[in-house]
This record gives sequence, C-alpha cells and structure tokens, in this order.
Amino acid sequence: MATTFPRQHARTHRFTLGAPRSFTVAPDGSRVVFLRSRNGSDLAHLLWVRDVASGAERIAADPEALLGGVAEELSAEERARRERSREGTAGVVGYATDTSVNSAAFALSGRLFVADLHSGQARELPVPAPVVDPRPSPDGRHVAYATGGALRVVTAAGTDDRALAEPEADTVAWGVAEFVAAEEMSRTRGHWWSPDSDRLLAARVDDAPVHRWTVADPANPHEEPARIAYPAAGTENAEVRLYLIDLDGTRCEVVWDRERYPYLARAHWSSGGPPLLQVQSRDQREAACLSVDTATGATSVTLIENDPIWLELFGGVPAWAPDGSLVRIADEAGRPDGAAGTSGARVLMAGARRLTPATLHVRAVLDIGDEDVLFSASEGDGAPRSRPGDIGVYRVPLAGGEPVRVTDGEEPHVASAVRGGGTLVLSTATLSRPGPRAVVLREDGTAPVAGQPAAVASFAEEPVLGTAPRLVHAGPRRIPAAVVLPTGYREADGPLPVLMDPYGGPHGQRVVAAHNAHLTAQWFADQGFAVVTADGRGTPGHSPGWEKAVSRRLASVTLDDQVAALQALAEEYPLDTSRVGIRGWSYGGYLAALAVLRRPDVFHAAVAGAPVTDWRLYDTHYTERYCGTPQDDPEVYAESSLITDAGLAGVDRDAPHRPMMIIHGLADDNVVVAHALRLSSALLAAGRAHEVLPLSGVTHMAGGAEVAENLLLLQVDFLKRSLGAGG
Repeated sequence: MATTFPRQHARTHRFTLGAPRSFTVAPDGSRVVFLRSRNGSDLAHLLWVRDVASGAERIAADPEALLGGVAEELSAEERARRERSREGTAGVVGYATDTSVNSAAFALSGRLFVADLHSGQARELPVPAPVVDPRPSPDGRHVAYATGGALRVVTAAGTDDRALAEPEADTVAWGVAEFVAAEEMSRTRGHWWSPDSDRLLAARVDDAPVHRWTVADPANPHEEPARIAYPAAGTENAEVRLYLIDLDGTRCEVVWDRERYPYLARAHWSSGGPPLLQVQSRDQREAACLSVDTATGATSVTLIENDPIWLELFGGVPAWAPDGSLVRIADEAGRPDGAAGTSGARVLMAGARRLTPATLHVRAVLDIGDEDVLFSASEGDGAPRSRPGDIGVYRVPLAGGEPVRVTDGEEPHVASAVRGGGTLVLSTATLSRPGPRAVVLREDGTAPVAGQPAAVASFAEEPVLGTAPRLVHAGPRRIPAAVVLPTGYREADGPLPVLMDPYGGPHGQRVVAAHNAHLTAQWFADQGFAVVTADGRGTPGHSPGWEKAVSRRLASVTLDDQVAALQALAEEYPLDTSRVGIRGWSYGGYLAALAVLRRPDVFHAAVAGAPVTDWRLYDTHYTERYCGTPQDDPEVYAESSLITDAGLAGVDRDAPHRPMMIIHGLADDNVVVAHALRLSSALLAAGRAHEVLPLSGVTHMAGGAEVAENLLLLQVDFLKRSLGAGG
C-alpha cells in the first residue's frame, strides 16, 4: 500500500522524528550534544555527542538499552509537564548538563540517569521516583531533581540522596513551575543552581487557592475523574514563593512585593551577577527586574517597566552580560491600531544602550557572550526588505555597533542557533527544502575541519509531497499570508473553493518561510482547494503594535483581518469567495467558529478544533492579558466569547446558518471540553445543526498516529460535503 500524506504526517510526528534537536555546545567548542531518534518514525529520542573536530557522532544514552527493552512509563507529573511543553515524543525528550558539558542528567520512566559525555556511558542513580526535571550542578558533582512535591539532591556518584525541601501539604510542590508559568509564560523550570554549585534558588508552589475542576473520561466510567487545579480568568492563582536553599537544607526566603507582582516570570543566576528575577503585576502592565541579596534574600529593584497595554515576555532575557549590564528586549511605542509603518519597534538593550535599530524586530536572545549578543529577529515593520515569515539569526557587539546577520542568502528562511567556544550550531529551514538543516560551524562561518561534512545528519523522512507556497503581504494592512494552490494548477482550471487555515491569535505565527510548515496546506489544496493562511493582528513576529492591537477586542480584530486578507487575495489569486471554509485548532478553532457565526456572509463552513468558546473558562495569565478580568471587564468577555449564559453571543439569528464540525479531546486540561459542549448546547438551543467529534483520551495535543491521520481525512470529507468541493 502506498504511503499517503496523512499517514506519513502522523507517523513521523509532522516530519520531526529523526531530525536532530535540542543542541548544547561545550564552552570549549569541542563537542555538541543533541537529541535524535534512530529514524523518521521512531518516537524515542537518543542522546548523542558529536566531536566537532572529526565530525564523528556517538550515542551517549540509548533509552531502549537503559530500560532493558521495557516500555517507558510516564508519571502523572511527567505527562503534565510534557503536555505543557507540547512534547509528544518519547525516550530522552529533555536533558540538562553541567557548565563544562561533561555530563548530562535526564529522566526515563520516572527514573534518574546521568551520562558521561566523554565516554558515552550512561547509568541510573538510585533515587525516589518519579523524577521530574533533573539538573546537574554547574560543577557536575550533584544533581537536583523534583519528585513527589519535594526538591531533592544526590551526588553524581549516586550517594547521599536527600531532601532539600519537602511539601508541607498535598497542595505544595517544590522546584517545579506552576500551571500558568509552564503553559503561558514559557517558564518550565522551578529550580536554578548557583554558579558556585553550593545553593539553589527554588520555587515553592501552593495551589490551594486555585479552583478545582474535573476532567473525566466518559469512555471509561470505571476510572476516577482527574481533579486538576485550574486558574480560570478572574479567579485565584497558585501562590508562588522563592527560596535560597543551601545543600544542607538551610533556607532563606527571597522577599519581594508579591501582592504588587504576583507572577514570577523569569529567574536567572549566572556568574555575571546576583540572582535576577523578572516579576509581573496581575494585569501584566508593570514588571520589575529584581536583584537578590544572597545573604539575606532581600531584593532590590534593577529596573521597572510599564506599558499601557501589556508587557511581553521573551526567551533568554532578562539576563546579566559579563560586563554587568542588564540585557533585555524592550518595546518602543507605536500606534495602538497596528497600522503598517507606525506600530513601534522591539529592540535589544544592554543597560541603557540600544543595540538594534527599529528595522529589526527582535524575537529572542540566544546567547550572551563576552563581547556580543546572539539573537533571532525578523525584519521589522517598515524595513526596506521585509519578507513574510523570514526569521534570521544575528549578532551585535555589547558595546554597540551594527548587527550582523549570521544567516545569509537571498532566500527567506527560519533559523535558530546555539554556540560555545567559537563553535556555532545553526539550524535553518527554507521554503525550497523539506525540513531544517543543522550545520556545525566556527563563528567565522567556516567548517570546523577542511573536507569534513559540517551538517548534522537528519534521519527524518522525505515527505511524499512537496509545496511551493506564495508568501505575500495582503491588502493595505499588509497582512502576512501564505497561498497554496493544488499541485499542477493551471489558470484554465478556474477559481477554487477556499480553505482559510489560520491560527490567527497571540503567540501563533503560521506564515513562516519553512517548507514543512505548509505541507498540510498543500495536501488540503490537492483535494481541490486554494488554501490561505493569514497572520492578522495579534500574531507575533511583526511589531509590538501589531500584537497589541487585539487588546480588549480579540474577536473583532482577529476576525476582521481574516476577512481583509481573503478579500485582498481574491483580487490576485483564483479564489471562489462563494465557497469559503475555515479550519483551526485552539485559538484557530475559536476563530473558525467565530467566523461562521458572525460572518456567515463570508464563511460557509468551519472545522473548530479544541476551540475556546467562553473566555471565562480559560486561564488567568493568557486571558487577562487580552481581556482584563470578568469582574472588571464583563463587556469584553461578552464581546469576545462565542456563547453567553443565555446562548450564542453576537449572532444575528436571521443570518444564514453554516455547517460546523466541532472536534475536542475529552482529556484536554488546557482548553477543557466544556468549551465544546457549551457551544454545542447553545447551537442546539438555537436550532442550528452541527457535528461534534469527541476524542476519547485525547489531550490538547491530539497526539497519536491514528488520531492525527484520521482527523485530516474527516476534516477534508466534511469540507468537501459542506462546500460542494471536488478534487
């Protein structure tokens, strides 16, 4: 039987299996550590080490050998951690190293393992299970880890295992990130070693104040429902405190104004200065960078930032540079409507020095060196050669100077990098080539050894189809968009039914200059559609004003931009605007349902996957950033939600009814299935026919090869039926 795209896409985990990832470079530049599975359909990642000088690679940890061939078993804590990080693979899915990158620690089946990165030998340390987030000390002599709510430490030899902090109640956990930190702040950690390896900075999380929700599995009524602490908008968050803990268990609380700044967004501890915290106000309009006195736990203000809309959080910052300056990413104000050319700038700062021009939209800091900063950026709003979906890697001197683009070439691409000791691992994806390509270079751009291949081998499968998306700026608003037409389409074939395929909301850029990102769109196109993906206002990678234009008006702005993109592109491409479908997942599912309910004059069918339908049921940190609180801003919630207590929201009852398929995983603990069920109830009460596809045992990731494959087939069947499309 020939391999179909849906089957291959599902089996290869969207073509990511077998591709190298999670790189770490030794500080002397001599070796690179990374994860990679054995082939393009093997879920289990192995830990690998590459010798930079020779290019030779060896396995440092093989999960199959370490577990003796026994299937991996995940604890509830590890399953929750992977759900927050959207990790759907197996084996060694994450690791941490000491400063010299001589050893690595990781968890398998809730057990603690360490690997010698020189000899390639890995061994288990006998400690209490289940182990979560093990981290070696900088000197490699100890490993700290979380288990059962406690934070513990053991020597690298496996001796003297002991608790540094134990939970005082069932609701307390030490050394881990709370739900909203991991889900919404991209802070997945809860403990940090001191540079001298003699103490830890540890979070104490008490979720007693958080409301309890129930997530049941109706397909297995004999199983007890799961009780989860879910901080819905306008309700209490977990209480997060921070402590300095010595290796003998002596602790000192880190004190800051937690009433004013309840969110611990970032923590950084390096040899560049004292522990550094970034804390946020509940409304996210004020944040403080605090320096910690390690003798007393007292904090002092290094910087306070304010924004009338909200303050964004960024990867890799705030952090100390070796010269003691504070490296951060800052927004410079523009017009709040996100209008092209007037929507502000996102720049890199070192102390009071601005390091980047307004024409670069800085996205994240990748590394802070002795003399420069490595960062990722897009061409900003108003840049002379701004290209949709282009993400490059740059470096700029700490003392100030012109940023230099590390990635070159005329073709748009998506790149990231890590470095150490003059060695750079650069990963680049382009539109013309399937999958990312990782190469090991000296920072001057040359191969480490003449004649040796610099590429890190990828075992990822070659897709059974190819794609050539058109990436454009659509209409006067210059909305980044991708247009994908059927393979072999000719102008004589005439206009095509349209499938809008957005995420369309915060933190979800879909229009990127990477081939594999558009493969699913190509498959849908080959079923007889013109597929359009539009990144309207609210999506990242463009400008601060573009992102913040959705403040207090999520629904209207994001929907308006989908309509505007469609209408503008219809003037240039063969789009049959009398047959327009829309599909999406999570925020994209919300946007799909919103489209057919509020603009049935434009959209004629929708597939709404795991949609947020009532923002009162979504979490605090995300929802309150855009909508305020239900107590203070009830009108915002009414306008942004699909349903109210009385039924459908913002819908003209006399408007045409459009077909809708609602898909939701019953085990989803991020967007709980209550969202879909309440929407279905409101549609039923309004007499509107619709389809509901419940996914038993499936979470927000909708993982599993069979589920992923058949979801594509069922969606295309629904869209063909609803729009009268062939192909």
